[in-house]
Amino acid sequence: MAIDFSFPPEIEDIRARVKEFMESEVDPAQEKVRANGGDRKAWIEAIVDLRTKAKDWNLWLPHMPTEWGGMGLGPVGMAAVSAEAGKHGIGPFVLNCQAPDEGNMHTLLHWATDEQKERYLRPLCEGTQRSCFAMTEPEVAGSDPTLIQTRAYQDGDEWVVNGHKWFISGARGAAFAILICRTEDDPDIPQAGNSAFIVETDTPGWEIVRDVETMSGGHNHCEIRITDMRVHKDQMLGGRGQGHLLGQARLGPARLAHCMRWIGQAETALEMMIDRALNRYAHGSYLAEKQGIQWMIADSTMELYQCKLMVLHAAFRIENDLPFKTEVSMAKHFVANSLWRIIDRAIQVHGALGYSTDTPLADMLKQARWARFADGADEVHQMTIARNAIADWKDHGSVKAATGSLPL
Repeated sequence: MAIDFSFPPEIEDIRARVKEFMESEVDPAQEKVRANGGDRKAWIEAIVDLRTKAKDWNLWLPHMPTEWGGMGLGPVGMAAVSAEAGKHGIGPFVLNCQAPDEGNMHTLLHWATDEQKERYLRPLCEGTQRSCFAMTEPEVAGSDPTLIQTRAYQDGDEWVVNGHKWFISGARGAAFAILICRTEDDPDIPQAGNSAFIVETDTPGWEIVRDVETMSGGHNHCEIRITDMRVHKDQMLGGRGQGHLLGQARLGPARLAHCMRWIGQAETALEMMIDRALNRYAHGSYLAEKQGIQWMIADSTMELYQCKLMVLHAAFRIENDLPFKTEVSMAKHFVANSLWRIIDRAIQVHGALGYSTDTPLADMLKQARWARFADGADEVHQMTIARNAIADWKDHGSVKAATGSLPL
């Protein structure tokens, strides 16, 4: 049979090493930081120290080619790594495969000139710089990049940019941004109106207004004001009018990378739910013996199973150069919603303890809420999925391609 849901031995070995590294090195370091108050400086110092250890364990930069200092893993291998690392807070940062830098590295690898790669990709791979991706704006719907209002006009060898961005993750402390802005007044199609630029964040006219406070606090999701900022034409990334194309090429695999990390979070929540049910006694029996609790565990187990299958299949399609947009949309929608439901059930089983900050569940739930609109809102993905299913039926009298082109 050609269908095999196991990892090759070399990937399974890496997954096991990531698990061991996270449990023996990352978890104790995180506990130490939290015990000492956990300010931003302490977390950065812990990550820097752990990154040295990750290199010693040969777990550095798993998603990048070996010629760039990485491990050369494809999407399927990254599913194994990211699901394990995603269980452990700063785990992805320690391995240097965190968002938004992971997606930016892939973007630069495939779109940047050789000079741009050496200037910007190399420091990201070495872990000496961070970056951000500046596309979303407060005045227009973030799910429709054709509406972007940040504009750039050419003035000799430079482009002059004015605009407003927000929820730019990682902007504070980033050395540069990949900036999407409108450069074409009358494009042949709306998707050809934007271009991408690599912008160093110390460029005059680039201003971080604030870290936007969220329901889970401040997490370096910044508002940016851009005023008469001049960018040399050599800083354009990709061709003129290719900003939308570049953005979509970046966001597809990046959405799936989020799902991989969310699987780790969901699995942690399910394991905590079961452990609590086995050890909490109430009304004559342990919670695990009560049918209502068993249903919560069963629903969560089935959903996590579906999440894993969807992510693995979408990763397989990306790795084998097969069409993957519908599969990634389905995975993004389903995993994001399952993450929320599984954590919520875990909190319910823990009762007041789950609502407190004595366990990580409360913070996990607050963090999980953004998953349903980041990188495309649920409703946009549902619209895409439905449109593809309708088109498949119209074109072929079947929904086979719209449901993963599976052999069933």
